[in-house]
Amino acid sequence: MTEADIRLKMSHISKSFGGVEALRGVDFTLRRGEIHALVGENGAGKSTLMKIIAGVHAGFEGEMLLDGAPVHFHSARDALRHGIGMVHQELSVVPQLTVAENVYLGVQPVTRLGAVDWPAMARGAREQLKKLGLELDPRITLGELPIGIQQLVELSRVLFSGASIIILDEPTSALSPPEIERLFRSLRKLRDEGNSIIFISHFLEDVLAIADQVTVFRNGRKVVTAQVTPEIDKAWVIQRMIGKGHEELESSYLGDVALASPKDAKTVLEAQGLSKEGSFQDVSLTVKAGEILGIYGFMGCGQIELARALFGKLKCDNGSLTIAGEARKLRNTAQAAEAGIAYVPESRRSMLFHHEPIYKNVSIAILDRLSRLWLKPDAEREIARGHIDRLSIKTPGTEALLGHLSGGNQQKVAVAKWLTYLPKVLILSEPTRGMDVGAKEDVVRIVKNLRDQGVGIIVISTEPETVLSLADRVIVMRKGTVSQEFADETISKDKLLAAA
Repeated sequence: MTEADIRLKMSHISKSFGGVEALRGVDFTLRRGEIHALVGENGAGKSTLMKIIAGVHAGFEGEMLLDGAPVHFHSARDALRHGIGMVHQELSVVPQLTVAENVYLGVQPVTRLGAVDWPAMARGAREQLKKLGLELDPRITLGELPIGIQQLVELSRVLFSGASIIILDEPTSALSPPEIERLFRSLRKLRDEGNSIIFISHFLEDVLAIADQVTVFRNGRKVVTAQVTPEIDKAWVIQRMIGKGHEELESSYLGDVALASPKDAKTVLEAQGLSKEGSFQDVSLTVKAGEILGIYGFMGCGQIELARALFGKLKCDNGSLTIAGEARKLRNTAQAAEAGIAYVPESRRSMLFHHEPIYKNVSIAILDRLSRLWLKPDAEREIARGHIDRLSIKTPGTEALLGHLSGGNQQKVAVAKWLTYLPKVLILSEPTRGMDVGAKEDVVRIVKNLRDQGVGIIVISTEPETVLSLADRVIVMRKGTVSQEFADETISKDKLLAAA
């Protein structure tokens, strides 16, 4: 590798947040025309390093060279001016706007009279999307399209801005296999055109399928960088990410899993013939006390909408619901919570307050039980401390802002808000989305402990590993219907994929 091949070189990079060291003396090199993957546990430092490159974190120690010249970005706009763009895990597209408006977001072309040049914008967006293999009507409202297409539209916007170094944070976490393959075709094309791509992912099979190089992080340090060859497999990567002692969770990645649901437990939730036009049709299921029901399917199969319906966020057209033996019609989420149903959605942003301390995020669901007249912050902090210890939440304390925690620890806080008073049914939608193997193992331990306390749990996920590592029984959804149920048998990832 010659100096001319190096686009970006980082040396001795260190970064701390509130006394917590996120990066310690990290070196990283990105070459021209390569896809370089980063893997590691939540909090290992990979996202922090990428945000330094993308100008999100301006304060750090160490040296960064771009095309051989020292740089230090003070904002994302500053980094973008130097040709570095980042597509975050939480997409920044605007679903209410058209495809063209999203591609040109903030830089709309104008006519000589100063009005938006809509025809020019449509033509330009169409041409830009063609470069990624997308034949789309740019006048379509973006929110009507699958999330995989939305992700490619955001990638198109980053490319349109002139970026030649592209950082992708968990780009496949919400995509079906066909959408992943379409994304990979686009990334390979961009690489072959000389662009440099940094690919952050916890999906190790995706990393090994797309990356030329892989760098492993652990505890704020770089462990190793290696060229991806047939000898570099998932077991090799996992061992360097987390070491030994994680065989139980590792088996869900690599082998078969035996399902066994409780025989004599009471049914805590029963749904019969639930339907919602455009989302799901004729879905029936049961959940027993002390049982984990896994619901697996590709993104868009209707499982997310089903979860919202079971929590009263979405009104069904047909069907019935029975909770703890009592027929219920849930008109809103307050009625669902009163009936004993708790729900942790797939998007942490929709239920957490990132600029508030941890204890407020934990207590928000139980303030009415703590006091009907005034707040009791000491009681809220005491409850939060208990959950921090019980769930092994990595934080300096209850006063730490939620936004300073890693994604995995934020997810633990999202679960903790429902655990002060245990629900009858806990619905977890994508509980391990965007997490590394170690953080997923923590979630597995927490969820199974709740099951053992008699809570009926529904785990909805597009990740087969998550379903296999948690479920006692599994139903698979495809195109809005239940395609197959697995119970009291040995299943594998291949069986789930085939049923979906």
